[in-house]
Amino acid sequence: MISFYVEVMWRVWEDLSETHTGACADTAAVFDFSIMSYNILAQDLLEANPQLYTHCPEEVLVWDQRLRTILKELQIWEPDIICLQEAQEDHFLEQIYPVLTDMGYTCIYKRRTGTKTDGCAVCYHSDRFTQLSINLLEFRQSDCELLDRDNVGIVLLLQPTAGQNEAFSPICVANTHLLFNPRRGDVKLAQLAIVFAEIDIMIKKCRSEGRRCEVVLCGDFNAVPNSPLWNFITTGQLYYHRLPAWMVSGQVDLSYKVHHTRLFAPLWPSILGISEGCQYWSVSDTGVSGRRQLQVFAD
Repeated sequence: MISFYVEVMWRVWEDLSETHTGACADTAAVFDFSIMSYNILAQDLLEANPQLYTHCPEEVLVWDQRLRTILKELQIWEPDIICLQEAQEDHFLEQIYPVLTDMGYTCIYKRRTGTKTDGCAVCYHSDRFTQLSINLLEFRQSDCELLDRDNVGIVLLLQPTAGQNEAFSPICVANTHLLFNPRRGDVKLAQLAIVFAEIDIMIKKCRSEGRRCEVVLCGDFNAVPNSPLWNFITTGQLYYHRLPAWMVSGQVDLSYKVHHTRLFAPLWPSILGISEGCQYWSVSDTGVSGRRQLQVFAD
């Protein structure tokens, strides 16, 4: 018999049930909307890794029970935009998608590449948004050894339609699920760079039309708060040269190991076509677009 030790990271939950949504007084200038980001745990992954859920009662791990509670949550909150990760393709298309379409949502789904059975989805209320542009992302790149994993993402450009739609800026919504492997922070950063580069394309598309673009980034980033990856997302900078790869996400502490895989600049090859500022070279310009700088320490 093989035994497993699993350290459970108990979450600190914040009760938002009594939160007042009308916090902004200047409602005439603001498009008020709600968004949910939710990793619903693909049943195939749950059953392939039972050692991770030994602390859970068996009855809550059964898909029929999980499906009921997931749908109940979606119906109770009914956010304007839903971003799902680990949505198993057959479960989503056959059981979740029909319910959401009946609720008035338009849904986009992207399954992970290879033999993976789950993926990401973005669903939005059709009476509140129209879709301007969409890009489905596959992080596996045959010509880049670093990007050899099957993770995916979705980047949408939505136009608010409630009220005077021309008064509101388009909204770029990105949803992704980065690699889980705690030891491969280099892969996580490269995947995130692709997401940022695709967001930058949407921003430039709006700018070319003389419009501002708001951005909402959702996903399961497989990183903990205050980790280097988290800081990169929130501050826009990361000094990664010689950083141990395991430190990027902060998921585990491998400092006890003698040898570490470290990150070196440049992190990804030029053939990827993405700069250290997480922009495609083909669309880079000198303007400011909220770019992310993967900077390194000077030697």
